[in-house]
Amino acid sequence: MKRILAFITSPPLIFAGIAFLAYGILAPQLGFYWDDLPISWLRYELGQEALTKYFSTNRPAWGIWYNFLTNFIPHNPLPWQILALLWRWLSSLAFFAILRELLPKEKKLALSASLLFLLYPGFNQQPVSFVYGYHFTVYTLFLFSLYAMLRTLRRPSLLITILGVLASALNLVMGEYFFALDLIRPLLLWFVLREITAPQARIRRVFSAWFPYLIIFVAGILGRSLIFNNQIYSYSLLDNLKAAPLPALWELIQTVFLSLWTTLISAWGQAFILPDFALQGKVTIGIYLFILITIFSFLLFTIKKTDTSSRGSTSAKAISPTVGEAATLQKNAPRSDAIALITIGIFAMLLAGVPFWLTDLPISLGFPANRATLPFIFGSTLVLVGVLSLTPRKTLSSILLMLLIAFSAGRQFLWADEFRRDWTVQRNLFWQMSWRIPALEENTAILLNEGALKFYADNSLSAPLNWIYAPETTTERIPYMLYYPRSRFGVEGEGLQPNMPLTHDFIASEWKGNSDQMLLINFDPPGCLHVLDPELDPDNKFIADLLLRDAAPFSRPELILTDGEPVLPEIYGPEPKHGWCYYFQKADLARQRGDWEKVVVLGEKAFNSGDHPNDPTEYLLFIEAYAHTNDWENAEQLSIRAKRVSPSYMKPLLCPLWERIIGEISNSSQKDGVLSHVMDDLGCK
Repeated sequence: MKRILAFITSPPLIFAGIAFLAYGILAPQLGFYWDDLPISWLRYELGQEALTKYFSTNRPAWGIWYNFLTNFIPHNPLPWQILALLWRWLSSLAFFAILRELLPKEKKLALSASLLFLLYPGFNQQPVSFVYGYHFTVYTLFLFSLYAMLRTLRRPSLLITILGVLASALNLVMGEYFFALDLIRPLLLWFVLREITAPQARIRRVFSAWFPYLIIFVAGILGRSLIFNNQIYSYSLLDNLKAAPLPALWELIQTVFLSLWTTLISAWGQAFILPDFALQGKVTIGIYLFILITIFSFLLFTIKKTDTSSRGSTSAKAISPTVGEAATLQKNAPRSDAIALITIGIFAMLLAGVPFWLTDLPISLGFPANRATLPFIFGSTLVLVGVLSLTPRKTLSSILLMLLIAFSAGRQFLWADEFRRDWTVQRNLFWQMSWRIPALEENTAILLNEGALKFYADNSLSAPLNWIYAPETTTERIPYMLYYPRSRFGVEGEGLQPNMPLTHDFIASEWKGNSDQMLLINFDPPGCLHVLDPELDPDNKFIADLLLRDAAPFSRPELILTDGEPVLPEIYGPEPKHGWCYYFQKADLARQRGDWEKVVVLGEKAFNSGDHPNDPTEYLLFIEAYAHTNDWENAEQLSIRAKRVSPSYMKPLLCPLWERIIGEISNSSQKDGVLSHVMDDLGCK
């Protein structure tokens, strides 16, 4: 029984179980996000050469790594989610191993710190598996190299040394996030060798242990400065210091303090942000509470078990650390060790920020900028556990630690649920687009409102757009581009002008278009996808994106080709159930074809589907169809129904719609009677 308990409470199994609760429950329902989409599109659709070219100007190691993995991992989100979670788990084990070398007697502290490292709530992008599976691969290599360096001080091993140096070299070659953090090595060595009291002897030991890694680090700097220089990010801090030293220095000091506050104080506070009970639903809230209660109860149980075993047998406690030990900081932990952890942590955080401060990249807790918190996790965790170690009231610190671990896991689950819902919205976007748009003229730009999707850039969404409508695309030319108007044309749209050449460099290929060849789309779920009408939509107040509404005259629905059968990539399957939005999109396509009878038939199916419109402007299509088929009574009744939803918003749309009907349909006594009544009811001029 004791062996079973020791196995269950072993660090690898503890980390795996908690990682599953925090990140793994929703993994089968997650998709591809942000840069996952363009990277996977380039590799799986355009081929290895395109992916190599894409990373050639900034991170060539990425191209090699992805080309290797994609040889045997299919284009399916689940295996990539599993792989990313595997590396996250391994990184926490490597962090645990480092702390066991730093503080061999502090098993409790090592476990607690490693759980916090695993669940750090300042970073919420674990579901972006294609991208951050790579980053945690590099993180694990870096942490393993630190462990190997520390381990060989007490237990020399040529194999471990070689593996450690190799892992260090790979970290420096594969990315820049943990590059400067490599300089924490001498401080770690100085702490581990604290038993050597003679300063000169201690310095010699530190330097001899650090030397092979220092050589690798210097080689990495020379390689990046002389052989490969990142062509995307420039060292803007150096330029600013040369131009205006004192203002630039003052701004740097402010930035450093803000970064430390963000990653050390604000980040941990995010763990206690409660769920949105109105948005996330009973099932999600139930799972969230289950995670909190399960983890907290497990920690509490093992604390009691640890206390009991410690009274009965000291040797039994020494066999294997438990989660109770992880949650109860040792009362007799040396104060100097805690201060040393805080010191190492602060220095580590200062080193972690160097790549971002040099390039003037933001460090915040918002998406996607919280990617910059990754290298800070190491130091932030050390500072936190060091502070908790100094707390005189150990019971209080234990409870706080258990709560922090449980709530951090719950918060990560809630973020995973946000990603799950965003993937569902994105799938619906492209399914509705495929129903409404069978094909598109080449070189078309789609302008899409911002806000419907949270975890995607417009550059991300351009990948599936081309995958759907140009499956035979090569690296010679990319046919389509999707833009967020505010991101590309300024806050007020000041950068959008008629007949303006547009280009976008994908590095692997290029898109070229013109502002006169754009299709504007509004997608605001639960409302349906809406192809903007250049005549009506400039006055459509239901379009929340003001810039998109103002740009409505640029929309050219005639760019939609009415013949075609787009095929969505397998990652978007299966096709959603046909409800109101399906029939609305098919009816809108039939309207473009001039088939008003079919619009009416599809409208009847829509109204009888058990679903209903969530945007009253979706009635306009069917009002026009009833008028074109001389069903004036239904046209009038539907117009009245639409107006009742919001008279002030609908009148500016209904009046020009009826004016268009007047101009397109020949006169008749029934038409004249309905028009007179409708125009009076609406108060149209």
